[in-house]
Amino acid sequence: MYETPYHTKDLSQYSFLVTGGAGFIGSNIVEYLLKYRAGKVRVLDNFATGSHANIEEFKANSAFVLLEGDIRDLETCRKALEGIDYVSHQAALGSVPRSINDPITSNDVNVSGFLNMLVAARDAGVKRMVYAASSSTYGDHPDLPKVEDKIGRPLSPYAITKYVNELYGDVFSKTYDFHMIGLRYFNVFGPKQNPKGPYAAVIPLFIESALKGETPFINGDGETSRDFTFVENAVQANIKGMLVEKITQHEVVNIAFGERTTLNQLWSRINEVAGTEIKVQYREERKGDVKHSLASIDKAMNLFSYSPKIDINEGLKKAFYFYQQKLDSYM
Repeated sequence: MYETPYHTKDLSQYSFLVTGGAGFIGSNIVEYLLKYRAGKVRVLDNFATGSHANIEEFKANSAFVLLEGDIRDLETCRKALEGIDYVSHQAALGSVPRSINDPITSNDVNVSGFLNMLVAARDAGVKRMVYAASSSTYGDHPDLPKVEDKIGRPLSPYAITKYVNELYGDVFSKTYDFHMIGLRYFNVFGPKQNPKGPYAAVIPLFIESALKGETPFINGDGETSRDFTFVENAVQANIKGMLVEKITQHEVVNIAFGERTTLNQLWSRINEVAGTEIKVQYREERKGDVKHSLASIDKAMNLFSYSPKIDINEGLKKAFYFYQQKLDSYM
């Protein structure tokens, strides 16, 4: 992966902080930065959802630094930001069902922890901070494709926390002249995404079912659709967003591929990749889920030349190959 560089600067001259860097998207960002010889890549993670396995290959690299700690502690955030030029803030508690079951912890991490990072990054004088926003912010707004300035009412505690992040971003931009970019991810998938646990995402769960020859479950009738986005596209957005020369206000952009796939179509494609003919089992829809999702990516293309390279078909092949090799490590 990451055969194409998404930057033009000499990364060896800069230091980077990736919060949640032992998680799925975070560890992929770390992989890119180290591959292209960043001067320093510091990871801040409390391993609540991250994994040492995701960063094990980096520990021998002299540019890699691991700081085990929690973004809910302001002093930990300040320590993590010492000597840092660019920040990719990925640390969060994801999952709509998790937030419904435990809204307090989701709020503590996603809102209070985010605010700690904003304060610490502002005070440290970093060149740029990008952060993981979410397509869940669109809530019940019916329009497709989703455009950044048209959102509805949130449908879950998780969606509320991610919307509050954007509100804080606006306030810090207007009040402190500290401008950052929120990346509204649309259903990111790919290598290092954990298929285990009660809040696992649909694609790693489906691939695990195909590899084991087991019947997967689909919530609802399978016609729910998503703009599935391969993780390398999300990494590209983080790199370009951090390194963009100048922004004059807080910006929020959609990060997606720009195509819609139903869950029924998704399972059909995974059957093709796996060479299987397994039927699905349907069950009731989950609370808080949005029925359809599709992104306009025009704003990200204009702001920092975002150009997703890997579509869902190629992404599924890459993800399937990864889990063929690594599934046992998640047992």
